[in-house]
Amino acid sequence: MTDWPLLTLTTFLPLVGALFLLTIRGEEAVVARNARHVALLTALATFVLSLFVLARFDGGSPDFQLKETATWFPGTTLSYSLGVDGVSVWFVLLSTFLTPLCILSSFEAVKVRVKEYMVAFLVLETMMVGMFCALDLVLFYLFFEGVLIPMFIIIGVWGGPRRVYASFKFFLYTLLGSVLMLLAMLAMYFEAQTTDIPSLMAHSFPLEMQKWLWLAFFASFAVKVPMWPVHTWLPDAHVEAPTAGSVILAGVLLKMGAYGFLRFSLPMLPDASLFFTPLIQALSVIAVIYTSLVALVQDDLKKLIAYSSVAHMGYVTLGLFAMTPQGVEGALLQMLSHGLVSGALFLGVGVVYDRLHTREIARFGGLAARMPRYAAFFMLFTLASIGLPGTSGFVGEFLVLTGVFVDNRLVAGMAAVGVVLGAAYMLYLYRRVFFGRLVHEDLKLLPDLGAREILVFLPLAALVIWMGVHPATFLDPMHASVGKLIDNYELAKAAKGALAAPTR
Repeated sequence: MTDWPLLTLTTFLPLVGALFLLTIRGEEAVVARNARHVALLTALATFVLSLFVLARFDGGSPDFQLKETATWFPGTTLSYSLGVDGVSVWFVLLSTFLTPLCILSSFEAVKVRVKEYMVAFLVLETMMVGMFCALDLVLFYLFFEGVLIPMFIIIGVWGGPRRVYASFKFFLYTLLGSVLMLLAMLAMYFEAQTTDIPSLMAHSFPLEMQKWLWLAFFASFAVKVPMWPVHTWLPDAHVEAPTAGSVILAGVLLKMGAYGFLRFSLPMLPDASLFFTPLIQALSVIAVIYTSLVALVQDDLKKLIAYSSVAHMGYVTLGLFAMTPQGVEGALLQMLSHGLVSGALFLGVGVVYDRLHTREIARFGGLAARMPRYAAFFMLFTLASIGLPGTSGFVGEFLVLTGVFVDNRLVAGMAAVGVVLGAAYMLYLYRRVFFGRLVHEDLKLLPDLGAREILVFLPLAALVIWMGVHPATFLDPMHASVGKLIDNYELAKAAKGALAAPTR
């Protein structure tokens, strides 16, 4: 397979499966059954291809690998260019890993327009994988914005009672910032005369231009993360989205903003990133503490987990802009861990919602006695969310706080408050849902997890423990790429110090 275009196959195989699904005809029940199976097989095949991508990846090289390039228009710099490095390869794996689990979890939950639902999910997978592989500005923008369309449809068609409001809020918030990003990309092209991302990373933009470009990118990436105070679209989108939509939204789409900082802001605009670091630190600390306090008073399961996602992503942005090896690698590991843990928690909410059609925390209590397998899985993911040693959440948060402490002790101390608050709201949630007496009669009839549901949770649980016990599996391939990023940043920092020395 050394000559195969693995990245192209991994990116566009889901789109081929979606086109095949559109050809299925027949009775509604037969079409729905076939659509489920075809979508699942396509997603599993895509995941297998992504494993070959990881197998061929050389973790010792900081450069982009498995590159595939073709000129779009002769005489221009626009090109179809794909490649992965130690940062993006893991997000390709995360996207292809979560998608089949989402499809499998939707077998019973989605009963109307099943074929269209599966088509939307496969198109969404193509857009996600393509965005993480793109090495051309135009191609990146097409995939980055293309993600909005299937997710908008998933929320707006298969969501809850306020799905139209939530889908439009999600779409408008994210699209508005992206318009400024497009203008920044055009400015970069006219300045550097190329749309090739590796070439732009090596280009030196003037300081004043960097600041304006940085703010334009920030307008888009901050909404995607989402950072405080532009996070308000997220709880509404999560509450109204179907379970699988929430999994992809929290597991992958929130990582797009942080990935944008890693791919554009930090390597291409290091001077501006250094200048705006205090702003990022202030907004991140507010996000960690404020949204944790908001999570404490939530009475809806999905809203609580949604606000916890904002807090966890606050640690990510803190780690990225600390620009220390521990901080950046911890942020990357935190993103991977959050993708698994938050996805698993939303799947756990979907289990009880499918049975009772309510997410109100007060309606539960004592479920551990009735659903012990479900309680055990949910406990593992709860502990991973609060960062228990031996789980994925601990390694990411510990590295982030260590990296931030090296850079700024005060910021690290304030961010550590979020660890305590995170334990408070997650354990409080678990106590209310699983412990106590079974007060409500309908809870006494709830069945425990079935074979299909266990099959969805098992790989997530295995990876959460594996990442917590042996994080080197995930950290080693990152070292070279992260080291190159930090070296570039340190050069900008040293140059700024040299310019400031005569003034002092």
